[in-house]
Amino acid sequence: MSVRRCPWAGNDPLYVAYHDEEWGVPLHDDARLFEMLTLEGAQAGLSWITVLRKRERYRERFAGFDPDEVSRFDGRTIERLLCDPGIVRNRLKVTSTVSNARALLDVRGEFGSFDRYLWEYVDGVPRVNRFARSAHVPSETDLSRRLSRDLRRRGFRFVGPTIVYAYMQAVGLVNDHLTGCFRHRQLVGR
Repeated sequence: MSVRRCPWAGNDPLYVAYHDEEWGVPLHDDARLFEMLTLEGAQAGLSWITVLRKRERYRERFAGFDPDEVSRFDGRTIERLLCDPGIVRNRLKVTSTVSNARALLDVRGEFGSFDRYLWEYVDGVPRVNRFARSAHVPSETDLSRRLSRDLRRRGFRFVGPTIVYAYMQAVGLVNDHLTGCFRHRQLVGR
């Protein structure tokens, strides 16, 4: 019997592994949360598979997504990054990663961790949606609009409500695996 997945996972092994092992799994590590925020922002206007294929190079070039290190990147470092075809070479996206690291450190100073800040939006428990078809999954919600507004107020960039909703799905703040997908049941049972 074949495994039923969300249709967007397709059959690319990288995409399938991302769907099966990561997407929707609650994250509580600031570096991983920063990584996913960066990658979701980098994805704007591109396909997610393009970003997934560049992920390892991002990890190398952005200090394993250590926000303390990335916050210290200077103009010369940014110029070197913009020459690297292994990442998305968009100046606004690269500079937003540095400014987002700085904003994350401010949030961490206020809340103790970026994790604590984010998970307060869902009272520490993933929101479980029960969508049967991809067409029913929204691209943004009231919650993503609220979180987006607050992130922007705090100095984050590339955090519009649609990007933020995709981020919330990716890091497990919401479970948007379709009800027929084997991961929906697994994640609800966690």
